[in-house]
Amino acid sequence: MKRILGTLLLLLWMITGCSNNSDSNMRNNEKLVEVVKQKTEMPSEMPTDFNFMVSFGYGEVTKNVIDTYMGTVTKDLIINGSATAKIIFTTDELREIYDKMKTIDIMGPKELSKEGVCLKTPSKEDKWKVTVGGETKTFSWTDKNCGMTEDENQLLELRIYIQHMVEGFEAYKTLPEAEGGYD
Repeated sequence: MKRILGTLLLLLWMITGCSNNSDSNMRNNEKLVEVVKQKTEMPSEMPTDFNFMVSFGYGEVTKNVIDTYMGTVTKDLIINGSATAKIIFTTDELREIYDKMKTIDIMGPKELSKEGVCLKTPSKEDKWKVTVGGETKTFSWTDKNCGMTEDENQLLELRIYIQHMVEGFEAYKTLPEAEGGYD
């Protein structure tokens, strides 16, 4: 009987010790998550060095480019090559884009590859470069595997939002129309 009681007490002590240890591990994990979050969390105010570049198109043909580093937009004219125009976003427009990027935590970790059961042709591909507060991040995504992650969907929505903004610029409207198409 003493042996059983001793064994039970030993097990209880081990369980108690483990739960304290796992509480400690949980606190350490929470601290790690907070450190990662602080590192990737964008400042509430748009930094003066905020810039981005997104190139997009079908497959390897990513001739469409919106580039605030250079102040340009390049339009894919398909069979006629491409055309470039100078564009400058207003501070308010950049702030809107910045706020949308902050909402989707563009500088944070992203799930950007999802294996699919097929190979989609033609497929969309976006390549991004974003600078915020002295940190520059580059990444890309594609829908060639017939499936998109939530992060990819958010990036696509952001790019379409920016693209619609650019299509309203007078400089963009003066670019030639595209001719042809992609198979």
